[in-house]
Amino acid sequence: MPETSARAPSDRQQRNEGNQWCPNIVSVVSQFADDHLRLLQNISTGLAVVGVVVIARSIKLISKFRVASEIPSRFIERNVSLRGKVHSVSEQGLKVEHVPIYLPLLSPLLSKHKDGSSSPLRVHFAGVDLTAEGRIWLQENLAPAQPVWLKLISREDDILYCLVSQSKGSLWSLSVNEELLRLGLARTAPVAGVLPGSALQWSVHKRLHRAEVKAERKGRGLWKQDSLWERTSRTLWDNALFRWIKRTFRRT
Repeated sequence: MPETSARAPSDRQQRNEGNQWCPNIVSVVSQFADDHLRLLQNISTGLAVVGVVVIARSIKLISKFRVASEIPSRFIERNVSLRGKVHSVSEQGLKVEHVPIYLPLLSPLLSKHKDGSSSPLRVHFAGVDLTAEGRIWLQENLAPAQPVWLKLISREDDILYCLVSQSKGSLWSLSVNEELLRLGLARTAPVAGVLPGSALQWSVHKRLHRAEVKAERKGRGLWKQDSLWERTSRTLWDNALFRWIKRTFRRT
């Protein structure tokens, strides 16, 4: 019994020392965190920045595309929309300067082109056969530097076939492809670079065909019908008897 009572105080003493040791560790860790809070914050910020850089580079969020071949194939496959500004009107479409997403501080550091030069992308209107009148309309309505959106449909060599749209406020945008057809300034055409009969081909063709039908019904542009007087005059002018009478009067 005396031996048991002698050991008891020793056990209680060890437990007390252990209980004191645990709070001491917590205090030390807490004090370290307080003293080095700014360091920990900087490390966290640095890791976050590195993560953003890696992600941005991997998905090319901030890359400026200067030729069609620089655009990743997955962008074409997923019909990604790119932002751009009009450079000029070409024979069959537009030349558009790509405007990538801008991230302060990071974009200048990660840009591959330091000279600031611009090289426009060659853009054709997907599913649209443009007329001379259509080009004039584009020159009048798409001024240089005007912002546009390019929904990528297909790519052939250095040409991008896109659905081009203009923002008309925060909730509405104008499809330039459809507007050209709606005004009778173009005809529908096969969607270049898209598999015939595919869901994408049918989707694009359906939208464009609907716009072309509206122009035909309203007699706009290509579908404009001559008045009765114009048709009668042309018939008389082309009539053989009328031409003979006109030659006879000239001789006299």
